[in-house]
Amino acid sequence: MTAQRRVVAEVLDGDHVHLTADEVHSRAVAKLPEISRATVYNTLGELVSLGEVLEVATDKRAKRYDPNAHRPHHHLVCARCGAIRDVHPTGNPLADLPDTERFGFTVSDVEVTYRGVCPNCTSA
Repeated sequence: MTAQRRVVAEVLDGDHVHLTADEVHSRAVAKLPEISRATVYNTLGELVSLGEVLEVATDKRAKRYDPNAHRPHHHLVCARCGAIRDVHPTGNPLADLPDTERFGFTVSDVEVTYRGVCPNCTSA
């Protein structure tokens, strides 16, 4: 693993991390000043294609990168500031889709996004 890849991985480490590529680059530069924006974008693309990082798109905001790729989860998104939290509700959303609503599809994956207003925006 190159120093650049290691820094990108370190920046993405943690719970509820959903950074844009620019945010990853900004934090990576703080750790490794010579890292380029192109290297960060390329590394994120590689991590997504390897299944190590999820690419999350909410509304018309920039794509975000979620390192929580190995534990199934949904997202809770603030409609005002765009904050994203991972949530792990009980139940199986695949099982919640009745056969009559599958229209012959073989469903293999579900993405659920809950929207609301976070506590920071509610109190502001």
